[in-house]
Amino acid sequence: MEAGHEVLLVVTRPDQPAGRHMHMAAPPVVDVTRRLGLSLAQPEKLGVDEFVSRLRALAPEVAVVVAFGRMISPRVLRVPRLGFVNLHPSLLPRYRGPSPIESAILAGDAVTGVTTMLLDEGMDTGPILLQRETRINPREHSPEVEARLAHLGAHLVVETLAGLASGTVIATPQDNSTATVTVKLERRMGRVDWQLTAQELSNRCRAFDPWPGVFTSFRGGRLKIHGLEVGESILGDEAPGTVLGVSPAGIAVRAGKGTVAVVTEVQREGKRRMPADAFIIGERVAPGEHIH
Repeated sequence: MEAGHEVLLVVTRPDQPAGRHMHMAAPPVVDVTRRLGLSLAQPEKLGVDEFVSRLRALAPEVAVVVAFGRMISPRVLRVPRLGFVNLHPSLLPRYRGPSPIESAILAGDAVTGVTTMLLDEGMDTGPILLQRETRINPREHSPEVEARLAHLGAHLVVETLAGLASGTVIATPQDNSTATVTVKLERRMGRVDWQLTAQELSNRCRAFDPWPGVFTSFRGGRLKIHGLEVGESILGDEAPGTVLGVSPAGIAVRAGKGTVAVVTEVQREGKRRMPADAFIIGERVAPGEHIH
């Protein structure tokens, strides 16, 4: 709207039950839509005749899709004259699918970005319109990267629409031979495997924030790890998961291939988050203990 476009309709998911009391909660875009006085649709399915007829009657030149999370049927894709422009938080064809930001951090990538593309019937397989890169800081977690990509992406969508209108942006087919596909995150992925290297564990801690999180077992209870960094090398042949030492910097734990992981922030089940140094004092953590 700020760029001067006429928004004919905002489409989002139906309200969903949320919270302890399962009250119906609307997607955040609903509040913005109502505040701006725009038309709103929350269909259960996009392919139903009622919605398709409504969309055809509006005769939009283009549709913009961001984080909708559902496949869009071909009969809907054909309605806008210029197609559906989708914003995807990766440099396609790398990291197609549901977890591109987490996957980039997991892989230890130094660079990621956003892509605008035309939707087709596949999953993130349509031709690319524009892309923008950004570096990933070695200590950044998923929410920080996501926030920056959202800002970049908003500007890129506006730039893409201007380019489509003027004919200066041309769709380029993706190179399917270099494509990678991400998976949907599951809770079980958050369990720590101390056989992994410290760098791999650090990447997981950053990627899986806030969900599914990274967790392990300590003294028979579940321990969530919110901060984990690569430590300096310590000689020894201890089994992975062995506490090597404690200090104000955190808990040094033997990880895979002889590496050292330093746990810097933790949370007991049902308790608040705390720096590892406070946890060390409260729990009297000692070298030689095992974290499973």
